[in-house]
Parts: sequence; C-alpha cells; structure tokens
Amino acid sequence: MTGHRPPRTGKGTQRRAELLDIAERILIESGHGELTMRAVAAAAEVRLGHLQYYFPNRGQLIAAVLRRTLERTLQRLAPLLASADSTEPVADMVRMLLVEQDDFCLVRVYTEIWALAARDESTAEAVRDFYRTYQDHVVGLIRARNPEAPEGICRIRARVFTMLIEGAALFRSGIADRADSATDDTLIATATALLAV
Repeated sequence: MTGHRPPRTGKGTQRRAELLDIAERILIESGHGELTMRAVAAAAEVRLGHLQYYFPNRGQLIAAVLRRTLERTLQRLAPLLASADSTEPVADMVRMLLVEQDDFCLVRVYTEIWALAARDESTAEAVRDFYRTYQDHVVGLIRARNPEAPEGICRIRARVFTMLIEGAALFRSGIADRADSATDDTLIATATALLAV
C-alpha cells in the first residue's frame, strides 16, 4: 500500500511513533469501533489536520500500525533469520513467534484490526498488504534454506505457515482456547516442516 509519507526527521519520527502508540492503545483499551481519526487526534491533543499530515486516513494509520508490528518482529527474529540454514534456528524462530502471542496486548491489536477489516475495505487492504509482506519474508526464509524450491511451492507453504501461526494466536491467547506445551510442540514441528521444502 502506497501513501503519503512525510519526510522523516528526528522529531517527525518521534511524533509518528507517539501517534501509533495512541492508536494501539485505543485498539487495546476501547476496541476497533473507537479507533477513529478524531479519537486519535483528541488523545494525542493535536488537530485532526496534524494527524492527517502523518496518516491521511484511518486505513493508512492501521497500515502503519501493522508495518510497525512486523518491523518489530523482524528485528527480534533477525539473529535467527541470519542463521536459518539449519532446522534448529527455524524452530527457535517459530518458538519466538509463539512467545509474541503470549503478549495479550499484541494479540488484541491484531484481533481488533481483523474485526475492523471484516467491515472496512481500506483496513482489509492494509491487512492484505501486511500479510503479503509477511509471506514474502517467509518465502525468503524458505528460499534461503532451499534455493531450488519452485516459486509456487514456496508461496503455498508461506501462506499455510502464515495461516497456522496467525490462527494459533486466537487459540493460544485465551480467546478461543489456551496454550499448552504438547500442542505447542506439535505446532512448532508442523510450522518448521512447512519451511523445509
């Protein structure tokens, strides 16, 4: 998703991060129904136009929230991704993704955005863009381990991996069920196998 992005200055980057923090807090504390541009501007104590300078509409605001969560995850996974040519670092990466799901606030952000995406096309497009990028990273991980793997197989496995991990968030977070070690072990083994072509 392309959109207006103001120049990145130190102060602008900090302000942008503060606005994203506020949007996340509204999602966590009040739910997606309360995440409006006016609510974010009011909570940030800025004019609506100031918020729109950074995020022209709610879809772009949500896209930025999603991009930031993916960037944070990739930063945490970077050491493991660098050594992803063996099975153990990949299993460790899957374990780390599951640990992130223990953060109820993070899971709440995702579930609220998913719920909003079901009713709002600009949010749905932001979510689709987020998962395309997520899957591109998974394809890259598969390719790093097996450069000869056909593109189509890599894409399918990346999609299934993403579905498995993201679906696990609902079941491990207490929303649909609770995490348990035996299920997690099977989940880790299955997800790791998807990355081996």
